This record gives sequence, C-alpha cells and structure tokens, in this order.
Amino acid sequence: MKNIIKSKIKSLLMVPIAIVGLSCSDLEEKPDFINPGTFYKSARELQTGVNAIYDDLGMGNGDWFNYFYNRYVFECLVGYQVGWEKGPLQYNLGNVNPADEYIEPYWGQSYRAINRANAIIETAETMNDPGNVDLVKRLKAEAQFLRAFYYYGLLSYFDNAPVTVKSTKGIGEFPTNSGGKRALIDQIYADAIAAAEVLPASYSGADAGRATKWAAKAILMKAQLWDQKWTDAKATAEDIVNNSGLSLFTDFSHNFDIAHENQGERIFEAQISAAANASEYNNHSAHFNPEDYPSELGGAGWSWLSATQDFRASYDNNDKRIDASFIEEYPTGRLGKVNGQYPVVHWSPNADYNLSRFGGIVRTDANPNDPNQLIFGKAWSGKLVELGINYNNTERNTVYIRLADILLGHSEASNESGQGDAYMGINMVRARAGLAPLSGLSQQALRDAIVKERMQEFVFEQVMYPELRRKSTFGGQPDYLGDQIRHYSTKYNVGRVPKKQDYVLPIPLKEIQGNSNVQQNPEWQ
Repeated sequence: MKNIIKSKIKSLLMVPIAIVGLSCSDLEEKPDFINPGTFYKSARELQTGVNAIYDDLGMGNGDWFNYFYNRYVFECLVGYQVGWEKGPLQYNLGNVNPADEYIEPYWGQSYRAINRANAIIETAETMNDPGNVDLVKRLKAEAQFLRAFYYYGLLSYFDNAPVTVKSTKGIGEFPTNSGGKRALIDQIYADAIAAAEVLPASYSGADAGRATKWAAKAILMKAQLWDQKWTDAKATAEDIVNNSGLSLFTDFSHNFDIAHENQGERIFEAQISAAANASEYNNHSAHFNPEDYPSELGGAGWSWLSATQDFRASYDNNDKRIDASFIEEYPTGRLGKVNGQYPVVHWSPNADYNLSRFGGIVRTDANPNDPNQLIFGKAWSGKLVELGINYNNTERNTVYIRLADILLGHSEASNESGQGDAYMGINMVRARAGLAPLSGLSQQALRDAIVKERMQEFVFEQVMYPELRRKSTFGGQPDYLGDQIRHYSTKYNVGRVPKKQDYVLPIPLKEIQGNSNVQQNPEWQ
C-alpha cells in the first residue's frame, strides 16, 4: 500500500473546502469540489478516494502540523514528554488555547478525513460495478473503519465532538455535538462493527497496510474501554487474541523498524516513504532528533521534544524495551571531532539535566577521552527518530495500533469486571520486556500496574494523555493524570497544579464561532 498511497493523484480528492480547512464551519465562499457521485464510476476510481482518507495519518496532505505532530504537543500536558519552547513548552505548563495552532489543525484534519469517508460510503452504497462487487464492499468497509478511527481520535481529546455521517454538499450544513460523547461512541461502535464484518484478516502485496478486520475490532475494544463496557471490551480483546493469529514480536524493536512494517503485532500504521514520494516523509526526526547530533550525519530540525531524565530512569535496568524506546547513545557534535570522529555519548541518570534547550546534553567542557564525562540526560526517542539521515528522507511508518494495546486492554477490562484472567495480557507484555510476572495484587494495585505498564510500553507513541485522562477524575480518585502533573511539577519546580481544563481539550474557537450547533466543552465554558 505504500506505493499505492504515495502515487495517488491529489486532484482527485473530493472533499469540499469546508472540511479541508480548520473547522467544520470555516467557509466563506461556495465550495469548489469534484462531485464523488459523478466522478467515481468504478471500484478502481473509488479506491483512489479511499486512499485519500488514509492521507491524514501521515503527511500526505502536506501539513507540517500534521495529525500525529499535533499529538506530540497534546501529549506534553502530562509532563513526562517535554519541550523547550512554543507549543510543547506551553502544554507542559498547562497553557492551552482554543485558538492555538495545534488544536485547530488536528480538528480540521480529522473532519477532512471523516468527510472523505462519508463521501466514499455514500458513493459505494449506490455504485454499480458488477465485476467488482466485493471490492466495492471492502472499500466501503475501509472507509467505515477510517471514520471510526478518526472519530476515536476526536473522542480521545475532545469528548464532545460533533458527529456527522453525511458528506458536506452545501454551505449551510453544520453538524451538532448535542449528542455529546454518547453519540460519538455509538458511531464508533456502528462503524467498527460494520467494518469488521467485511474487512479481511490480512492483505498481501501492494495492499499490505490497509485496514483489516482486526484493526476494526481494536478500535471497537478501545471505544468499549472508554465507555467502561468492561465485559464487552474483554470479549472483543479475547476475540483478537484468540482468533487473529497475531502474536508479540520477540524483539520489541520490530514494532518500529522498516523491516517489519505491516507485519505481526503491528495492527495499523501510517504508510511513510520519502523514497516512494518526496512529500511522504514523516517529520518526527525534526522534532525528536538529539540537539547535538552532527548535521553532516543528518542532524537537523528543532530537537525540542524528549522525555525527562526522571521518566527514563523509572525503567527497570533489565527492561528490554529501553534500547528501542530511547536513543541510549549517539555521536555528539558538541565537542567537535577527535581523531576524525565525533565522540559517542551515553545516557546516564547521573548526567546534568534541566528542562532548558541544552539542559541534559553533554557538557561543553567534557573530556572527549573520558567515557565517564561523555554522558547526557535527555531521553531522546528511539521509536520516532531515524538517525543517520535527514528528516525529509525518512522511511519508517508511524504505528497507531499494536497488539500490546489489546493485551493491556484485556487486563484492564478483566480487572475492572472481575471476570477472566486479568494477568494474562499484562504478563505477556512484561515477559517480552524481560520483566517478572505479576500476581496476587488487589484490584487497585493491578489498575495502577496496568497504567504504569502502558506508560512504559507506549512512551513516545502519543497515546498516554488520552489514556491517563480516560482513567482519571479531576479532584477525585483515581487521578492518574493529576498524579503525573503533580510529579512533573514537583520534580522540576514548574509551579503547575492540575486544573479541570487539563482533563479535556477545548473545541476550537473557530468551530464555536462559526457553528451555532456546537457547544464548548463544559470545562472550558
């Protein structure tokens, strides 16, 4: 699918300007768009439109502040992932604005993709292509999965996003969020269930990377967890574990390398390849690259995002996930070359560290011939960074759903429902990491352990702000998000205390101003 997605013709994208922009309602003139009802006359043409729905998963629409990028910034609300300026820094400080340059693009990208999915579903329902009936059904199911996926992405941050299942055809068509979170979850259920009934279990050849039955069931399980339908979530997770044939990689790093893309436990991922199309790189390395990585080796960009030294130090020293999750060593350009080579620095809990731009990289006065001084404290991302190449030549896919998520979801659902083996999933994840199995914990202690395991399993995958807020109650218990904020603030003297607005993002200001059918989240009124 990498080559298919990369080679699609941009002019064939059928969405109106209303959704291509930054909100459902940001429209000042009559939209100029290709009518999908008259353009898509065959399954092959329909597939071109489906490919466009996948586009926002990466950089296919040319957005620098793309769908995954904006999640970088949102994740900084927790405190374990930090940035030294602009959006990441402001979110670290708890300063969020309904008009900021991350919320509006994420919202617009989500509804652009949803509108594309709506148009494809409508077209597929009336398409007459007798030779490709099954393909049309599959393409419709892909669009249903993708609509569920993007709606889940809105649920993850905004709670009360508007729901629409009709493509935008006129200037006055504004969706409503009057149904609240309930309507959003119900639509995810409907789309995920419908998609799972049609989508294949796997693909081969050029179609590898398309949405599968198990991807649809994964989104269903995740929505059931959000809805606290513990028995249903447990059953869905067991269906995936028992019937998908998927299993954890022995080597954790295979989740993020190029050689194992679209294979094994990697259930759903964005297709990235600068080699296939120069505009289809990912910009992760530009933001997570080590600050002092030499430019002649590919070091470029802002290098403004990392995890804290404290978070990296929280791992068991024997945890096999460390080497893939973090950059544990790299050549530094800060000391110049020694005997024609850049000295290699190593992460250390004893290195100088603070939250500033240069706080946590090797000291400028370090002796390049003394390994004990060649140390750094910033926890750079091994999952996202491709060392040795420029960020605009990147090839790694961006992984959105992995089997470990399902296993931990099963443990959570079993623990909360009191049914089934609550240790099965978490202990499989821990065994792969080389950690001892858990047993004999109280319900609360196991709940805490599952949250901690999620944080250490999914660091840098930009999912922990939604996961923590899902399991937290402001001013109540449990409050995992508040605990993380307080720990970060105390550890690094940030002066931040949790507030109700930390627990959900605001609906974009443009949406509120331009669409009278949408009400702001209560926490932000």
